[in-house]
Amino acid sequence: MYIVINGGGKVGSYLAKTMLDSGHQVALIEKRANIAEKLVVELPEGALVVVGDGCDAQYQEDAGAARADVFVAATGDDDDNLVACQLVKVAFGTPRVLARVNNPKNERIFNVLGIEAISSTTIISRMIEEEATIGDIRTLIALRRGKMAIVEVELPVDRCVVCDKEVASLNLPGDCVLMAIIRGEDEVITVRGDTRLQPGDVVIAFTNVERERDLKKALTGE
Repeated sequence: MYIVINGGGKVGSYLAKTMLDSGHQVALIEKRANIAEKLVVELPEGALVVVGDGCDAQYQEDAGAARADVFVAATGDDDDNLVACQLVKVAFGTPRVLARVNNPKNERIFNVLGIEAISSTTIISRMIEEEATIGDIRTLIALRRGKMAIVEVELPVDRCVVCDKEVASLNLPGDCVLMAIIRGEDEVITVRGDTRLQPGDVVIAFTNVERERDLKKALTGE
């Protein structure tokens, strides 16, 4: 997958690193030259860093927006994120456009314009109010009108069917991607193809909601 991210702050840079570690191609647009120089050094090999304004079609083109599968506006300014997303949709027809929304009151505007709005405030409130369980699966966040979800699955300590196996070798259902592992009390591991699961790991996965039970069976054998 080719992903273009506008904004090289904490959110944008972390997202870029996570996607690169997962094997995706990433271009990041950052208008602050000093931050861009720092990102060139800090991001994994293969990242493209473009110095410029992500609200300008020229810099979006330089970042490869014309061939991007996903565009993410991750700056701390809702107005900039809205302009960047609208521009990339009109100029390049990017299939999927997401935006960080800092003020939850702005979510409706983004959604009306066909932009997937992600507000940390809203996500936290939904996690508190809408937490649902399916056996050992806990749904953390419902996305795409309830069709997709980010879920949590705890691996059994005894008779773990997927432990000591590389993630790339697992027979996971379609539309299911392992994103991260919580190991022990505070260790968080980004999942890669050669990552090996261990008993008691808590797996964070992105899945079609219709495949949640299949995902549970593939990871726990139950």
